Amino acid sequence: MPENPNSPATHPLGATHPLALAPVTGPASSVDGFVRQFLRNLNYERGVPLSASSVNDRYFALAMTVRDYLMARWLEDLRRQRETKPKGVCYLSAEYLLGRQLDNNLLASGLGEIATEAMAQCGIDIDEMRAQEVEPGLGNGGLGRLAACFIDSLATMSVPNVGYGIRYEYGIFRQTFVDGQQVEQPDAWLTLGSPWEFPHPEGARKVAFGGHTETYDDGGVTRSRWVPGWHVQAVPYNYMVPGYLNGRVNTLRLWSAVATDAFDLRIFNSGDYEEAVRAQTFAENISKVLYPEDSTPQGKELRLQQQYFFVAASISDFLATTLGDDDIATLPDRVIFQLNDTHPVIAVPELMRVLVDERHLEWDAAWEITKQCFAYTCHTLLPEALEVWSVDLLGRLLPRHLEIIYRINDDFLDEVRERFGDDEMRIRNMSIISEFPERSVRMAYLATVAGSKVNGVAELHSQLLRDKVLPDFNEFFPGKFTNVTNGITPRRFVRLANPGLSELITEAIGTGWLTDLERLRELESYAENPDFRAAFGEVKAANKRRLNEVLFERDGFEVSDGHMLDVMVKRLHEYKRQMLKVLHIVTQYESITSGRVEAADIQPRTFIFGAKAAPGYAMAKRIIHLVNAVGSVVNADPRVEGRLKVLFPPNYNVTLAERVIPAADLSEQISLAGKEASGTGNMKFALNGALTIGTDDGANVEIRELVGDDNFFLFGMSEPQVEDLWAAGYKPADFYQADDNLRRAMDLIASGAFSDGDKSVFEPIVSNLLYDDRFMVLADYSSYIAAQARVDAAYADTDAWTRSAILNVARCGFFSSDRSMRDYIDRIWHTPPML
Repeated sequence: MPENPNSPATHPLGATHPLALAPVTGPASSVDGFVRQFLRNLNYERGVPLSASSVNDRYFALAMTVRDYLMARWLEDLRRQRETKPKGVCYLSAEYLLGRQLDNNLLASGLGEIATEAMAQCGIDIDEMRAQEVEPGLGNGGLGRLAACFIDSLATMSVPNVGYGIRYEYGIFRQTFVDGQQVEQPDAWLTLGSPWEFPHPEGARKVAFGGHTETYDDGGVTRSRWVPGWHVQAVPYNYMVPGYLNGRVNTLRLWSAVATDAFDLRIFNSGDYEEAVRAQTFAENISKVLYPEDSTPQGKELRLQQQYFFVAASISDFLATTLGDDDIATLPDRVIFQLNDTHPVIAVPELMRVLVDERHLEWDAAWEITKQCFAYTCHTLLPEALEVWSVDLLGRLLPRHLEIIYRINDDFLDEVRERFGDDEMRIRNMSIISEFPERSVRMAYLATVAGSKVNGVAELHSQLLRDKVLPDFNEFFPGKFTNVTNGITPRRFVRLANPGLSELITEAIGTGWLTDLERLRELESYAENPDFRAAFGEVKAANKRRLNEVLFERDGFEVSDGHMLDVMVKRLHEYKRQMLKVLHIVTQYESITSGRVEAADIQPRTFIFGAKAAPGYAMAKRIIHLVNAVGSVVNADPRVEGRLKVLFPPNYNVTLAERVIPAADLSEQISLAGKEASGTGNMKFALNGALTIGTDDGANVEIRELVGDDNFFLFGMSEPQVEDLWAAGYKPADFYQADDNLRRAMDLIASGAFSDGDKSVFEPIVSNLLYDDRFMVLADYSSYIAAQARVDAAYADTDAWTRSAILNVARCGFFSSDRSMRDYIDRIWHTPPML
């Protein structure tokens, strides 16, 4: 794996100076040793005495001290990798939603108690330091959080790994609400700096764009080469990724874009200050924000620039710092590049370009190497989420790569014809190049052709991927498709997020379960123990009180005592069907305010939403507006006071998730069957003792099979039933007419009841549901309302509900990211741990 460019073994003195050869040692693992190192960092790194230090100074010194303890392990791991040259995993991902690092690194290093006591001896409350930390804004949702879980597990399992990505200056965005509508603001997470990163400008890689290609004579051999139009520099920032209590530290390497010639003094002196820094501005835009709004041609181009920028830098980095002078033919023995969705797939032609144009391998030899070095994870079933780049854009930005893609496609289609003959329809369906609506490159197809394996992320998703999304490829490549069901790290999402539950589990079954989560099965018998159920209930109540404190301080919200906490937190996308949840709330509200149902007969609930909508996703933003509008009306209406409350804290992130998830009673996983690839929130909720109401979609299928039908609230159509209804001609208005409750809820929204009488505000939502309803909200409404009635009845029996919650925890150990990594290792990577 990529080494630290400043480590002694690569320094000129490394071979001669005895001090350079001595192993790096960490500070003494004692309270006194921690205090000494903390004060040293405060004085010599921050330049302040304790008496004059700010909260940020103390936080930085604390973080640096924890970092110092991890440093010796990190450098030792890098040294051993240089010597043993193991095969490792390079995880290429556009997102890493890391969450706060302080507690995670204290937990992994076993320094939690020492650090707490050391800070107390310095007169510092460590909780104040925790609150000071700003979460890195490096991801959007499930994809980035999954990547963070995976690199955590690989370190914990001692598998050599480097995660490669982009160091976004502003991340996705900080969400605020103005009059209930989402407003995006820059997520300035780097304003006060980050103590966890190590910049290495001397290790920068040059990344090219634009220009043209040309042929030339190389000793009688005609070759092609790229003559770029411009370059940017990719500067690496390294983050340590510690394994849990195993002394292992891997690397996350994020790239920041800077100009090769950032400043033109001549132009500056002429008075044209803006032009003097134009190159710098252009370059820095590449790593400015996660997923630039791409509804414009400029936005699309910037997104492709981002993708090529980080994979080109990453491949160059690996070949230079890890493979080095070793034979390029050994590359498949040293690395597997895992493509986390389609964002990094441009890495395939980039590696081919390097092998053919720069290393001068013959095409066939280069292609054999490339096919062994990549594997592809597909994270979606939605056609619009399978990235496609226009030939015009690719040709303008990456002309040599387009030539290589054409060659890959021509060779592949020749193989298809050889196998199946001149089946024109099959050829069109399998071509990496699509002709309609414009000539473009289908990146998922390219990844499938090039990858040694293609995997889905849940059993149902993988089946649909093989049978419906890429069926021709599954037939052509027998054995290439496999499944790896997603998982989550129990270190962050149980131990750190839910310390009360973690202590209760350890008291019951002992230690060791955090790295062997299937041991949670030992809890099953405790579900029948009244004392354990009481203790479990108290943990849940304490988590609700903790959440109430957080939301009150953060947003001025209050979680009502005695309420069921009904939670739906995930990216705002129509297929996830936040609208179905809204219709349930409006149905309950309408039934009370119309007098048809007594408020006292309604199970008290607090509904919590958390979601960001992509800036250009108009319908998703309208739904956010509606959720907030419904909440404003419901929360202010005395007729439902004490029974219904709707809360939508803005800017949902990992830090807030760690408080919301452990407090939840009911987990809303209500996507249309066949649309959600997997989900990971569903796993986090179940492992923290929430019951799921959900469709048979994504990993819900596996959760339900494991926890049992009695401990899961299933509703809605199955995926085949969805397909049958579409085929028969789905008319959502028919469902509206046939269901009185649905009609009343829809009419109430249409009437302007939640928009100060203005019927036009939410008319696009109503019309979309009545006349389009692509994700069949109305078709599943009746089943969903019936399932919610079952939820109410079940929650009324506190003892039985708690028993089911315990069984959810006990039976969901399968959903550890450690198990996911074992599956990847066994089925795809074949990368043993470094012992």
